[in-house]
Amino acid sequence: MLKEDSMNKKLLLLGIILLGGFSMVSAKSWDKVFAKSDKVTVKKVHFKNRYGIKLTGDLYIPKGVAKDAKLPAIAVSGPFGAVKEQSSGLYAQTLAERGFITLAFDPSYTGESAGTPRNVASPDINTEDFSAAVDYLSTHKNVDENKIGIIGICGFGGFALNAAAMDTRIKATVVSTMYDMTRVSANGYNDSVDEKARYKMLQDLNAQRTQDYKSGTYAKAPGLPEKLTGQEPQFVQDYFNYYKTPLGFHKRSINSNGNWNTTSALSLINMPILQRSAEIQNAVLVIHGEKAHSRYFGEDAFKKLKGNNKELLIIPGANHVDLYYKMDVIPFDKIEKFYKSNLK
Repeated sequence: MLKEDSMNKKLLLLGIILLGGFSMVSAKSWDKVFAKSDKVTVKKVHFKNRYGIKLTGDLYIPKGVAKDAKLPAIAVSGPFGAVKEQSSGLYAQTLAERGFITLAFDPSYTGESAGTPRNVASPDINTEDFSAAVDYLSTHKNVDENKIGIIGICGFGGFALNAAAMDTRIKATVVSTMYDMTRVSANGYNDSVDEKARYKMLQDLNAQRTQDYKSGTYAKAPGLPEKLTGQEPQFVQDYFNYYKTPLGFHKRSINSNGNWNTTSALSLINMPILQRSAEIQNAVLVIHGEKAHSRYFGEDAFKKLKGNNKELLIIPGANHVDLYYKMDVIPFDKIEKFYKSNLK
């Protein structure tokens, strides 16, 4: 499924999402969009964040771990509007094969995680979700609580950096093909939205909020089209050909089979993340594709980071979505080396 065959080569590249105590049981069936590894075991786990929302994740453990072993661990989430059965699970499984305990989780209000109404995004709560995953990993019997890192993909790259600025337990952070969802929501792509246009957006969103309250329902934001016309921006075609085809489709994914709530954009517009990212002292690796439409988010975020334990890696020829699933493009050797150097 991860191989790029002649059909996949014909697929137009994929685009971005428009504006979206614990228990443990065995995962009963393989419901991921990537092939199952025979080198790891997978368990469904549940844990609560600081707001009392129960999150659901898949815990990947290398096979053959000694009963009393203490391993480094990594929590993974994203892309924005995706579920743990897509890219985050692929990253988690691959790094578990390389000796880490990993946790791919669904953010609040999405996938198998709790929270109502559904399909809500929040700069605060989605940042908190990473820290909740660290809570869980810190108490796992086989995790060294002093060796925990996180990975944020796409929009959760921005939330991962935001979490790293707040949560000093996070010893190393990787952000892959990142978006700053608060920046793009408030300013549009390439910061093309000015103050006047933003005010009009706020008027429309607040009018919708009134209507939602009257109706008791939540209007849905535009999402990916059900069919391509060929006139869409290339990045939208790229998103479509991941989320809307067998390559990456998953029924619980907002990008595959749903829409964000329209009014989610309000807090994203008004509460910018990365305000304290310059104060991150622990290691950070920012990865982006050379040809990604979103590359400026990663490069600008990197410019704010300080210290000699921060690194920017640009993947030649790669676009935004290539880093979701292409095993020959995602730099797993580099990621493994980064974590082994910084989780020690």
